[in-house]
Amino acid sequence: MKFTVVIPARAASTRLPGKPLLDVGGLPMVIRTARQAAKSGAIRVIIATDHTDIAQAAASHGVEALITRADHPTGTDRLAEVAEHLNLDDAAIVVNVQGDEPLIDPALIDAVAALLEQHPEAAIATCAAPIQDAQTLFDPNAVKVVCGAQGRALYFSRAPIPWARDALTDGQQRLAPGLPAWHHIGLYAYRAGFLRQFPELPPGQLERIESLEQLRALEQGFPIVVHQAAALPARGIDTPEDLARVRALFPAGSA
Repeated sequence: MKFTVVIPARAASTRLPGKPLLDVGGLPMVIRTARQAAKSGAIRVIIATDHTDIAQAAASHGVEALITRADHPTGTDRLAEVAEHLNLDDAAIVVNVQGDEPLIDPALIDAVAALLEQHPEAAIATCAAPIQDAQTLFDPNAVKVVCGAQGRALYFSRAPIPWARDALTDGQQRLAPGLPAWHHIGLYAYRAGFLRQFPELPPGQLERIESLEQLRALEQGFPIVVHQAAALPARGIDTPEDLARVRALFPAGSA
């Protein structure tokens, strides 16, 4: 199995300015992520960025980087530019790893890429883990996915789906026993041919309502297959608290 990992890394961040270059144990965060991704079976790991400082940091640490346009509306659009620049075959697999995931499990990267390879009819593969508590099920920041019998995504939502009608008639928020509720994990594998089409697809009504980019593919009829992981992976870095938590795992100078 051959696949390429692309790590989109924008310089702008509202909650953590300059996030890709923030220090994590003596290395910029995005470099930590790239090194972790390189432990997967990827034949190539590329940082796709809109900022020369990030590209220079990559070069200084021996990581391949590509300067992309600054006006991409989504990370998927940025990946599409990379796929075009590399002249990838339409069947080539590209895995999108977020730049703020220095603890990403390389085995999970491999699993998502392998799932897409096993399903030639699919355009995208992603992953999910079982929801274990009601708080997560009802949290709009935790994206849920419902899958069909063949492991294809039927829908993604911020709402608590599937809705356990009988268990929730009293209005209480609870996790019904045996409910097949899955927490979506934002790791994706794409076919390069789909990436080339994506920038031309108009955002759909469901995507706009839910503010979930992956719904664009479903609305346009592109199948998404879902790897079912046993548990949620380590969280990425979105807040100062997340940064402190991850820094504590890397002693200073552990580069």
